Amino acid sequence: MRRAPDFELLTALLDPGALPGMDMAGAARVVSQARVSRLLASLAMAMQDSGDLERVDPAVRRHLDSAVLVYEKQKQDLAYDCESIRAALESVGEKLVLLKGGAYLQAELPVARGRLITDIDIIVPRERIEAAEQALNAHGWESSKLDPYNESYYRRWSHETPALVHCKRGTTLDLHHNILPPTAGPNVDASLLFERLRTARPGVFTLSLQDMVIHSATHLFHEGEFYHGLRDLWDLDRMLRQFPAEQADFWDGLVERARQLELQESLFHGLVYAQLVFGTPVPGRVMERATTLAQRLRRPLMDFLFLRAFRPDHPDCRLPLTAAALNMLYIRSHYLRMPLYLLLPHLLRKAWMRRGDGDPEETQA
Repeated sequence: MRRAPDFELLTALLDPGALPGMDMAGAARVVSQARVSRLLASLAMAMQDSGDLERVDPAVRRHLDSAVLVYEKQKQDLAYDCESIRAALESVGEKLVLLKGGAYLQAELPVARGRLITDIDIIVPRERIEAAEQALNAHGWESSKLDPYNESYYRRWSHETPALVHCKRGTTLDLHHNILPPTAGPNVDASLLFERLRTARPGVFTLSLQDMVIHSATHLFHEGEFYHGLRDLWDLDRMLRQFPAEQADFWDGLVERARQLELQESLFHGLVYAQLVFGTPVPGRVMERATTLAQRLRRPLMDFLFLRAFRPDHPDCRLPLTAAALNMLYIRSHYLRMPLYLLLPHLLRKAWMRRGDGDPEETQA
């Protein structure tokens, strides 16, 4: 499969030894591109692992070292917050099941090296969501204050509660009961996710390796904003390189698991663009099983959109018509999230609310 055109950050991520050989202007562009993509600490850790960090010019090195300090502080904060969350959920007989970046970090997966997070995502069974939320409230995690419309929207149509914020630490916690809204096209049976949990450490769990990949792809390709799209695609690349070595039947069961969860479309996109951008090694038999005729027919349009989205939001990286592509992906995300008969009234109501004092739900994005 052909590779997408390179940009300087991509070159540095795939070859950490490339950065020390760049002139100061090139190195400055890499740092700037990595920062806006939330990949600066990931780049620094990759260079540390390859032994190339010591060869970087001191003026560049200080930016990388600073990003690593932020990463290390986030790891410490996450461990502390997870104890509070675990204790809260344990009080009502529930497990702490982490999603996305928090899961990678607590499980100490290679994908977590330098991985920055903005909040903590967890999932509980839908029938236990109210008990879990009340327990978290009792342990200092306060529910966001929303107007009646947005509160009702979350409770009825979302796959998560309104965000919880710790009263003292200010950490944001997203409490999920599914990985997609009930109004989305795929009818994900979230109970299947709980059948294959992995222990990250005592009392802390993650999804299975296959489910982590499928969820990562699903979250990314249902997203409406791609400020950190390259970071999330990098997550997929790292996992797809590591997990087959840990699970002998990883590739053989991946597509079938995605079909069981009705998320094969997202997995297909994840495999295609990880290959296209990062050269991720995916067996041909897996791509063949994951690809449908409809997906082949849509590829030219999807390539136009996603090969613009998976670039840093940086002047040196933007391709022609990038703004148009991002706007189309934003519209697509709303269409995937909710059928038109629900979406159009919702968007009209939101537009009307923005004419007033602002929309409190916007802070939850």
